[in-house]
Amino acid sequence: MRLLKLVPDDTNIDFLKWRKLASAMSFILVAISLALVAYKGLNLGVDFVGGQSVRVEFPGAMPPIDDIREKVSHIGLGDPTIQQFGSDKAVSIRTALPEGDKAVADRAGKQLVDGIKKAFPTAKTGAVETVSGKVSGELIQTGVLSLALAMIGISIYIWIRFEWQFGVGALGRLFHEVALTFGFFAVTQLQFDLNSIAALLTIVGYSLNDTIVVYDRVRENLKKYRKMEIVPLLNLSINETLSRTVMTSVSVLLALGMLLVFGPDVIFGFTAAMLFGVFVGTYSSILMSTPVLVWLKVGSHSFVPRTTAATEGAERVQRKDDGAVV
Repeated sequence: MRLLKLVPDDTNIDFLKWRKLASAMSFILVAISLALVAYKGLNLGVDFVGGQSVRVEFPGAMPPIDDIREKVSHIGLGDPTIQQFGSDKAVSIRTALPEGDKAVADRAGKQLVDGIKKAFPTAKTGAVETVSGKVSGELIQTGVLSLALAMIGISIYIWIRFEWQFGVGALGRLFHEVALTFGFFAVTQLQFDLNSIAALLTIVGYSLNDTIVVYDRVRENLKKYRKMEIVPLLNLSINETLSRTVMTSVSVLLALGMLLVFGPDVIFGFTAAMLFGVFVGTYSSILMSTPVLVWLKVGSHSFVPRTTAATEGAERVQRKDDGAVV
């Protein structure tokens, strides 16, 4: 029985030939993503903006959003933020948190649910989620800090394991993927909450795994082919790991695709972000992780891979046997 191979073993694709075009396109996409985040903003969930949020599902055809907004506004809790939630029959309704203690918030939550049931008798409502403004501010700071520390920590790890050029390449790749994912949230206006931060951290971890595989092969080939020019060597390394990269990505994308279609609505945003991130990560692994090594002049003449003491001793013995002066 023949094994399924998505990529032949003997591929010889000149990926680095497109490095300038790919880098320019990525730079433009990152700039557009950041501009979209600044212009359109993110649809921040109740975790980050504070307030009360309730999920409402309609058993039949869902009324127009404007109709829902008008009727919820009459409840007396201010203008609501309404977003379609996962399916075409469910919405998330968010209102501002009234000033006062927990008892005031509980009464406002009950008022919101009762008002929705009165306006839409057949609708099903979930539990009311309440987050104070102080807690939401702390969650934003913690989420941003955890994301930044994860990216910096990964770059330092790769720097220590390989060389500083590899750390710069990893950090640039991670920034590229995180920026594009933020742009994805700005375009789709999917709710950005703590699940989204978890998705970004998962994407960063996935990218680390893929980056280590490619960079480890580059390091091996730098030792093995000391006289080979850097561009052919990087192409060789990418082609040698291409089958693993594609097979891993396809497997993950298939699983995420099924989860996106058949999974619960509560993780829809997380799954969509992961799906987008893995796709971008695969592209980055092939076309974005190695060009920076060319620009930073990593090569057989300017880069000497780290060796252990035993390896250095063996090389000294070999030079003595050859009659070299040591």
